[in-house]
Amino acid sequence: MSTLLEKIESFVVSTLNEKLDKKIVYHGLSHTLRVVEKAMELADEAKLDEAVKERLLIAAWFHDVGFTKIIEGHEVESARIASDFLNKEGVEANIIEEVNQIILATKMDVIPTTTSEKLLRDADCSHLGSKNYTEFSQLLQKEIELLSGEKIKETDWLNKNIDFLTNGHCFHTDIAVRKWEKQKVKNLAQLLKTEKKLKQENKKLSQKREELQFKKDKVELPERGIETMFRVALRNHITLSDIADTKANILLSVNAIIISMALSTLIPKLDNPSNSYLIIPSIVFIAFTVVSIVLSILATRPNVTQGKFTQEDIINKKVNLLFFGNFHKMNLEEFEWGMNEMMKDRDYLYGSLTKDLYFLGLVLNRKYGLLRTTYTVFMIGIIVSVIAFVIAFYMQSGSAPVS
Repeated sequence: MSTLLEKIESFVVSTLNEKLDKKIVYHGLSHTLRVVEKAMELADEAKLDEAVKERLLIAAWFHDVGFTKIIEGHEVESARIASDFLNKEGVEANIIEEVNQIILATKMDVIPTTTSEKLLRDADCSHLGSKNYTEFSQLLQKEIELLSGEKIKETDWLNKNIDFLTNGHCFHTDIAVRKWEKQKVKNLAQLLKTEKKLKQENKKLSQKREELQFKKDKVELPERGIETMFRVALRNHITLSDIADTKANILLSVNAIIISMALSTLIPKLDNPSNSYLIIPSIVFIAFTVVSIVLSILATRPNVTQGKFTQEDIINKKVNLLFFGNFHKMNLEEFEWGMNEMMKDRDYLYGSLTKDLYFLGLVLNRKYGLLRTTYTVFMIGIIVSVIAFVIAFYMQSGSAPVS
């Protein structure tokens, strides 16, 4: 280390120890020491000229010393303190100006241009790619809280960190990317995982509050066992319907991929007379695939209903208002009237629930019947197609002329 750097180190260490506000728990001496260390690592890997490296390290030592005077715009104050010190040491004006520019490049809204500016900026943000990122983030949060006098919500701080890592930061040198980008991505993944966990916990807490409030406000309703039975049965039917739709979509996607691959790779080869033996297996293969797609679509295709009812239907209890297909074309006033009439009549209400459960069962029976047929066709199609291709290849190889 040069004599000048030794003097700078002594000055900065004593200044930060003696003059830095105790509320500044992140941008303190330990942060400066870490930035100097990382700047030295980057400079060594970049193989900087010794003079350039020295100016980079000078800027690293001084870059946050302005916190002893001011918080907002501390970079400008840091550059001023550096200029005063370097002037007293007889450093040339052009070197002082370069050091100041490197320090000012640590502003987050400034785009670094020179290699030294980029290296210091990356060194200043090296904690983003550290395994101890969580500890650094907590220190920074505490510093902001102490300086502002306001408590930061955990979710707000988490969202701010996620946004910064996602949109607000990037390493400016290939060396920094190679050294820290991988861990930075892991840190971001951990933040996203924490965010998801907090959302789930908040959702559960909100649900518990709603349940407690409901228990306080509700009156005892008769026949709760019957209502629970309907609720559970309807939910189970809807879940089974979702499962059926998911299975149909899986088959539809798989067969669509198979068709696209066949059209792009297999069909063009059939133009060649030498590949004529592949025509029949290809037709079999594509035919089964198309049939599977059609059956998958039929399994998920919705039925369209009339969507209207009359007052006479309500009076005679002929319409089930719990199914949207029976009222989606009615105006709001008529629907509200019908619902009020149904809720006044216990038998009509439970009868509608029973019908809803029954027709859901019919829909499920149709869906699962089509799904079973689709899977069977798909399975048979794969087997038959493979056998057809094997036979075709075997017959072609058997009929090939022997030279």
